[in-house]
Amino acid sequence: MKRLMNIIRHGALSTLDEQIQDSTQEDESATQIRSEYEAKVAARKIFQNVAKPGSKYIYLEDIERFLPEDEALKTMSLFEGASESRRISKKALKSWVVNAFRERRALAITLNDTKTAVSRLHRMVDVLVGIIIVVIWLLILEIASSKVLVFISSQLLLVAFVFGNTCKTVFEAIIFLFVMHPFDVGDRCEIDGVQMVVEEMNILTTVFLRYDNQKVIIPNSVLATKAIHNYHRSPDMGDAVEFCIHVKTPAEKIGLMKQRIMSYIEHKSDHWYPDPMIIFKELEELNRVRIAIWLTHRMNHQDMGERFTRRALLIEEMVKIFNDLDMEYRLYPININVCSVPPMASDRLPPKLNKSAELDDT
Repeated sequence: MKRLMNIIRHGALSTLDEQIQDSTQEDESATQIRSEYEAKVAARKIFQNVAKPGSKYIYLEDIERFLPEDEALKTMSLFEGASESRRISKKALKSWVVNAFRERRALAITLNDTKTAVSRLHRMVDVLVGIIIVVIWLLILEIASSKVLVFISSQLLLVAFVFGNTCKTVFEAIIFLFVMHPFDVGDRCEIDGVQMVVEEMNILTTVFLRYDNQKVIIPNSVLATKAIHNYHRSPDMGDAVEFCIHVKTPAEKIGLMKQRIMSYIEHKSDHWYPDPMIIFKELEELNRVRIAIWLTHRMNHQDMGERFTRRALLIEEMVKIFNDLDMEYRLYPININVCSVPPMASDRLPPKLNKSAELDDT
């Protein structure tokens, strides 16, 4: 367990297909994780080596065989639901290793994109500095006369007039990418009301991946003028669940419902913070009351799938509570007045009516 944590924290976990040059470790290939499948295989091997034979969980005493007590407790806190139950399931271990691999892969891609952007910026600066050095060299050697300098300056003015807007765009993109730097590769962002994941960062453009895997390319100069909501850099975020009950629902049922919902949320302490707010939000059409539950995740909304999974579990529990308490939603009766009946288009009667008429005749 400690070796796996050191591999992930200190960079021995490879997320790209490249090999480390001049490596002297003979078993380094055995510690390389290049895909989520290999991460799951590594988690399975770790579980088999740490857990007792035939056990479905890793307990605190299993980890204490490898780590001191204080470090073992810190290790338990890294896994979902392990702090309260004092045990680590195979699913929690696998999820932790896969998430660590994803984060390191995103970090590696970010560093690679930043390195590429810096190299391109370095080429641009080299060209500009080269032109300045050539001009200074001509002046020092007195090769360039005043007429030549006037000609060069006029050409520079022409170039500035033609490519001035491009130079401005490039400068704004560089400021946005290296100074503002509002996101990294892999961050989930919301721009103009659309949630997208950053896939690639260049000097002039940024490539996003939309929820339906459609690539969206936006110039950095345009992004600099927009509000960017970054989920990955946000702290633990809140959520809300709203539902309606009938206005005549007894207060005892409402109190019991709130108590059971609070108990479920406090029991899922690895998913939610305790003490959520359950309020009567508003009264609608005098026959139903809207109730809102405001609660806070123990995560941000970077992993949107995990967010909706936890929310779905809460809603399933709420439906179970409503069924157990026999809480139902009723509408007011509606009066229907039939003013006229259209004439019958056929004289044929249904078979049942025909049989009843024959019986009457007999």
